[in-house]
Amino acid sequence: MSVRKKFHTGFVLSGGFIKGFAHLGAIQALIEHDIRPDIISSTSAGSLVGALYADGNEPYQVLEFFDGLKFYDFTKPVLPTTGFFELDELQEFLKSHLKRGRIELLPVPMVITATDLDHGKSVFFRKGDIAQCVAASCCMPVLFSPITIKGTHYVDGGVLMNLPVSPIREECQQIYAINVSPLLTPDYKLNIINIAERSYQFIFRSNTVAEREMADVLIEPVNLSGYSNMDLDKSKEIFMAGYEKAKEVLDN
Repeated sequence: MSVRKKFHTGFVLSGGFIKGFAHLGAIQALIEHDIRPDIISSTSAGSLVGALYADGNEPYQVLEFFDGLKFYDFTKPVLPTTGFFELDELQEFLKSHLKRGRIELLPVPMVITATDLDHGKSVFFRKGDIAQCVAASCCMPVLFSPITIKGTHYVDGGVLMNLPVSPIREECQQIYAINVSPLLTPDYKLNIINIAERSYQFIFRSNTVAEREMADVLIEPVNLSGYSNMDLDKSKEIFMAGYEKAKEVLDN
């Protein structure tokens, strides 16, 4: 006899930095197919847009929050001891746009994944300060200084789990996973910056292999590799890439 699950539908939103806007487009397509989440599991960029959606905003409204903004509006450069930037401005951005301050108060339950740098493990926040937990989840090592929560240092959730299906798999009847960072091998330049960036991409993407297999429906936009993490002005294009891919998957 099958066990009744706590939630019918779960959405899983991967990391992907600027590519996170594709999540919003995919969610819009899912909504148009009468599919809405009962719970969201997310990491990194997926946590950022996911929290704003779970707070009661439609995808296009979340997209509008970023109009006219640039990368440096969310970061503050610091002396590079633990990172080149701090994410205080990102936290302030979230606080200014969120109606609720804590994860457990969101209309759509949410699980935010971050990496515990001190103990080397994934942590799944279901309670706590939304802005702080999202910043921790988005905190790419070296680029950003770790976020400290209750004495523990956290970095990007994608370091260990860039597509967090397993945290909610046993709770959901149906899971739609949106992976905006599929494992691709496009051409690249052989220099120190590109080698470092490509190595990070492989680390983040390779840990999704087992998680992808747990999803019931997998949506993976594959045409996002050309976007720079500074391309906030391309957010609508990225949104549409996620929208079109989700429509293609759902209509087939």
